[in-house]
Amino acid sequence: MQTLAEGLRLPTNGLDYAILAIYFVVVLGIGFMARASVRTSLDFFLSGRSLPAWVTGLAFVAANLGATEILGMAATGAQYGVAVVHWYWIGAIPAMVFLGLVMMPFYYRSKVRSVPEFLLQRFDKSAHLLSSALFAFAAILIAGVNLYALSIVVEALLGWPQWVAIVVAGLFVLVYITIGGLSSAIYNEVLQFFVILAALIPLTVLGLKRVGGWDAMSDSLTKQHGGDFMTAWGGTGIGDANPLGANWLTIILGLGFVLSFGYWTTNFAEVQRALSAKNLSAAKRTPLIAAFPKIFIVFAVMIPGLVAAVIVPKIGTPDSDLTYNDAIPLLMQELLPNGVLGIAVTGLLAAFMAGMAANVSSFNTVFTTDIWQRYVVKDKPDTYYLKFGRLITAIGVLASIGTAFIAASFSNIMSYLQTLFSFFNVPMFVVFIIGMFWKRASMKSGVWGLVAGTAAAMINYFWIYKGGIIDIPSDQGANFVSAIVGFVAGAVVMVAVTLFTAPKPEAELAGLVYGTESPSPDEELEEADKAWYRKPALLGWGAIVLAAACYIPYSF
Repeated sequence: MQTLAEGLRLPTNGLDYAILAIYFVVVLGIGFMARASVRTSLDFFLSGRSLPAWVTGLAFVAANLGATEILGMAATGAQYGVAVVHWYWIGAIPAMVFLGLVMMPFYYRSKVRSVPEFLLQRFDKSAHLLSSALFAFAAILIAGVNLYALSIVVEALLGWPQWVAIVVAGLFVLVYITIGGLSSAIYNEVLQFFVILAALIPLTVLGLKRVGGWDAMSDSLTKQHGGDFMTAWGGTGIGDANPLGANWLTIILGLGFVLSFGYWTTNFAEVQRALSAKNLSAAKRTPLIAAFPKIFIVFAVMIPGLVAAVIVPKIGTPDSDLTYNDAIPLLMQELLPNGVLGIAVTGLLAAFMAGMAANVSSFNTVFTTDIWQRYVVKDKPDTYYLKFGRLITAIGVLASIGTAFIAASFSNIMSYLQTLFSFFNVPMFVVFIIGMFWKRASMKSGVWGLVAGTAAAMINYFWIYKGGIIDIPSDQGANFVSAIVGFVAGAVVMVAVTLFTAPKPEAELAGLVYGTESPSPDEELEEADKAWYRKPALLGWGAIVLAAACYIPYSF
């Protein structure tokens, strides 16, 4: 297991612990307040579909501000340099806009409680059951990543053994999700969004000051790693070498299309926040509102990683006892005074709890409504499923504690996450996208597309890449290739199966295939307000243009 470097113990004092204690009291308080609104299973799993767009939008981005954003992206910055911006401006914004403008109308109008339930309506029970099982398994693995990342900070803060930190942190998250359900998770995520920024901004500013500013940092890293380390596209020609180990084609297709769209449009941990919005207009605007802070968060996670690479030039190599995951704790120890350190620790704990809560709350919804209620124990009173939802939440957290130890074996948890996304999210995306835009896609093609896509991605990663059959320079490059292979295999199999099996009756496809949807009263803008900031299309294109403009200073 990867453990925190022995020297990374944070010099915390009473003021830091007081800030941390206040935050925990507030989090539990929100959980108990949210409990009063949980009367039905819909309240527990989807907040009764009652939340405004600004709340769901901030919760949407905060749910992703877990290990992926903080430790994972800082580690990626330290390892690969400025190329980390691809995960935001290509690997997030276009897919978030697509989710809001194209896919949310299908999700919201169909009144589904989860993403796999949409596959039940579009295909059949076999596609639904397999997608539910794959998603539930992936959610527990990803929750374990966030829990492991959280344990790194607790270990640095208190000096606890890592296994103790993992267990204690997991039990705390269990308490506030079990008490208040999704509402507790979402309102805590809104709070956590601002706490996270309060932690990252001082770390970024003080880090740049420590290394003499951007220009001095850039000069130092260019000498260490070459000129391509501080550019986004340098060295990405086909056949060229670059720190990321990927060319422009695999970046655009593997990350920008397949992995990105696969994650943002089918990952129920994110989509669940939009489904809890009070009407269709608010649901469509949820990922679009989240896209704007997402554009700029990259600086707050990339720069600390780059600073760590300057302070410890051999970070992540066999010559150093620091892994790439240690970048953030290293800067906290080196740069932050007491008080600010307490805020930073609180912000990191908030980030990891938000990420874990998002995956656990999506897991309990899918397992309860898509597996247990649909196939195991049917036709029970709603109170039964509410109680079972709380029980399976506890089981999910305990399982996450186990999978946290798997994440601990990776020196860069972002690579591990991208591997999981290529296995689980990409095959689901290809089934969604073909089923949503091709009426002829047959009922049986859904399940076989999932099987083929998942199997092909795993074979490419474990046999072709790990077995050395094809030389791919890095784990990230291998993940991009696995995602492309999984997408193509799933698509080819779906088309082949469709040619030999019966399509779903056209009468049953209304609202499930593009062009067959009918207008809904929910599409009325809130209070008939037609202000520009309530227009999803304008918000979406604005986010894409702004993200594209951000590439200009880092292009070459």
